[in-house]
Amino acid sequence: MMFADTPEPPYVAVIFTSRRSDDYSEDYGATAARMMELAQQQPGFLGVESARGSDRLGITVSYWKDEASIANWRRHLEHMEAQANGRSHWYEKYVLRICHVTKQSEYPVGR
Repeated sequence: MMFADTPEPPYVAVIFTSRRSDDYSEDYGATAARMMELAQQQPGFLGVESARGSDRLGITVSYWKDEASIANWRRHLEHMEAQANGRSHWYEKYVLRICHVTKQSEYPVGR
């Protein structure tokens, strides 16, 4: 996993916590890769960090310039199709949280 190279705040984070269903298909990986490719092309996209454990629990945090950028991404047609597949096939449960980032620090400093 790579760290997102975010700018100085303020910016907005979308936290997507999910548990995959038992029967997610191979097209899940291809769709996830396509969503990453498309998200990176969206105005206002700043970066992403993602991890998934062997227990099927995953957390993806995407960073955006503002809430308008997030709203535009949410309405992207291919993303809407992926969302529908997620609800009907790929996820047992998910929670989406939108947060305003007002401060950040890093260790080691300057790396």
